[in-house]
Amino acid sequence: MVVSQFMANQRKHVKSRENFIERYRQGYREEATRLYGELLRDLEVLPDKTLKDDSQRTLSLVDPTNRQSENLIWRYHETVSNELKKRSERAPRRAGKLGTDEK
Repeated sequence: MVVSQFMANQRKHVKSRENFIERYRQGYREEATRLYGELLRDLEVLPDKTLKDDSQRTLSLVDPTNRQSENLIWRYHETVSNELKKRSERAPRRAGKLGTDEK
């Protein structure tokens, strides 16, 4: 039951992400902006794998070395990358804390 709910949530997220990309690329900025907001709202609860998938997907569409703050796809990619970095920095602290709790 839990796995099927997780898979359903994953499919919904991928569909939202792809709709966002499609709408933005087709010039439907208002719809893309709404979808962008939904993606951002869910960002903190998404699993790392989903964020990595999002990062890879958007990386193929933007140049991460060239700041394009008006481009919503670039902004989403940048936000996802920052969230992954934040999580990776938090992971060693959690692991260290777990190690001290066992003593």
